[in-house]
Amino acid sequence: MLVELSLKQKFLTLSGITAVAMAVSLAIGQRLIPQTLLTGIVFYLISGDRPSTVYATILSLPRDLRTAVIFLKLNLSLYRYERAGATVIQIFESVVARHPNKPAFLMDNGQLTFADVKQLADRVAAHFYAKGFRKGDTIALLMETRLEYPCIWLGLSKVGIVTALINSNLRKETLRHSIAVANSKAIIVSTELAGAIAEIYEQDGIKGLPVYRYRGDDEPTDGTGSGSSSTGGDPLPDAEDLRLSAKGVGTGVDLSGIPNDISPKDKLVYIYTSGTTGMPKAAVITNLRYTFMALGCYYMLSFRDDDIIYNSLPLYHSAGGMIGVGSVLLCGVTAALRKKFSASNFWTDCIRHKCTVAQYIGEICRFVLMTPPKPTDTQHSVRLMFGNGLRPQIWPQFVARFNIAQIGEFYGSTEGNSNLLNIDNTMGAVGFVPNFAKKIYPVTLIRCDEETGEVIRGADGFCIKCKAGEPGVFVGKINPKKALNSFVGYADKAASEKKVLHDVFRKGDIFFNSGDILVQDLLGNYYFKDRTGDTFRWRGENVATSEVEGVITTIVGLKDCAVYGVDIPEIEGKAGMAAVVDPEGKVDMEQLAAGIRASLPPYARPLFIRVLSEVPMTTTFKLKKRDLQVDGYDLNKIKDPIYYLQSNGTYRLFTAADHESIRTGKARL
Repeated sequence: MLVELSLKQKFLTLSGITAVAMAVSLAIGQRLIPQTLLTGIVFYLISGDRPSTVYATILSLPRDLRTAVIFLKLNLSLYRYERAGATVIQIFESVVARHPNKPAFLMDNGQLTFADVKQLADRVAAHFYAKGFRKGDTIALLMETRLEYPCIWLGLSKVGIVTALINSNLRKETLRHSIAVANSKAIIVSTELAGAIAEIYEQDGIKGLPVYRYRGDDEPTDGTGSGSSSTGGDPLPDAEDLRLSAKGVGTGVDLSGIPNDISPKDKLVYIYTSGTTGMPKAAVITNLRYTFMALGCYYMLSFRDDDIIYNSLPLYHSAGGMIGVGSVLLCGVTAALRKKFSASNFWTDCIRHKCTVAQYIGEICRFVLMTPPKPTDTQHSVRLMFGNGLRPQIWPQFVARFNIAQIGEFYGSTEGNSNLLNIDNTMGAVGFVPNFAKKIYPVTLIRCDEETGEVIRGADGFCIKCKAGEPGVFVGKINPKKALNSFVGYADKAASEKKVLHDVFRKGDIFFNSGDILVQDLLGNYYFKDRTGDTFRWRGENVATSEVEGVITTIVGLKDCAVYGVDIPEIEGKAGMAAVVDPEGKVDMEQLAAGIRASLPPYARPLFIRVLSEVPMTTTFKLKKRDLQVDGYDLNKIKDPIYYLQSNGTYRLFTAADHESIRTGKARL
């Protein structure tokens, strides 16, 4: 009886497979895949020991077949470049040869063609090679978004110099650390940020480094202006004027003396990430990884050669500087840049520059959605928006109001090998991995303690894969031989090792630990749930709690301090909250606010400060951060005074009215 039932089930399953294969074959007009071959493909896809996935696999078959074709194109392109030993600069120059006079970057009323970008990059390369810099040296670049930004690091890469792309919001110790940790041999700074370098120039790791200042055409030649010191003078009087020096190289740049010994696996830039704890970490971006990230979005999201991308993200970010800029340099599309994001000008800029694609982070979508309705909401030509962090709660309103045909939500970290991309408009999903691709792209979810992020292992000592619907930490298998699966890590090797898991499913295997908790459904779609560890995300930036704790502790006289993220209704990420132990009531809130403004970028400044009268310690003498995080800023639970950050950077007492405004989503944060 059981045998007869089993045979009957197999017959019905095979009949169903054949029927689906015929339907799909008819749907594609029987142009590419014969029905018998398609039947075999479908049977292969659903074979295995999990019958519950059969329906899901068949349902997702059209998506998966389309993905397979695109993925094949991407891998063939990457293989071709890697086999030819092509670097970013070499691929870029092949793009320039195809259309030298096409606009590469647009900004305000200016533009640079591909030929213009190459010319400036060549001048930068020649100048720094003449100055004695060589392959493997690092130069820090501190500059706000401007047309020349990509040209500078591209030129340095021609020599083999690694550019450390410094977050332009950093100041004082965090800025000093970011420059020093990359072992920088020089600093390039734009005029408006010269004062930030002047503040730390006499400190360890910075003192004595040559400084090159890059000024715009409209900036004074004496170095004064927005980056000037408080006394009105030039903050960096000995800095070389890089713009004049580059112009002095001339138009017919001879680069024949520069050795052509750069490989795809050589370092290209450092892009900084907070990681899970501590100060910013310099993530290593090789030529090969940069190429993979840029081409990945180009192919998977089906960019067109005549696309114009609106990129209002900072260019030191992996999203804006690697994916956005990389699509221009390596794929030949055009990008319209903006110095600083503006919600009210978002669609106006897109219309002005005739953009067809736009980038976002979650906060950008929310801010744009908060603007009053106006005709420009649908007068643009943007068909695709791509980025990360678009909350499912506002996803449908956003696409409906602004008439966006496709959202390309992606997931990934700057340094990691675990990247996902949503190419089929599945609302809320950060991407998917088809069942057939799990051998090719080995990423998965493993069980963990959601509070601590600690991986849970079975009795055999190996990790446990999550089932559909079960939250787990997202990991990716490391294979140094493949661009898709490699993990180069950080400049700091010790920090790199902390992101690696050993002996995950078998002895000797190694996986990258994203530190993020995701959930997967039966169709292979992944959904972001939370971040583990002591990092939270606010305003599109990762905030390391230990860094903020260190700043506040110093300001308040080494009192105990705990920093953590708290949820704000209908807002992406977590807002910062600091709990300061002050039983004697001696903390000066004005002094604390002034110190926070001076030392932390806006996104890292705590929105709330709780002043504790008692010390909630664990048996290992640590503040009970989890208990504090559960309390949040709920005045019904907390009797301690809470202070609330104002737009001018000061703090005032948090009231019941403030709490209600945040709870109902009326507060403008």
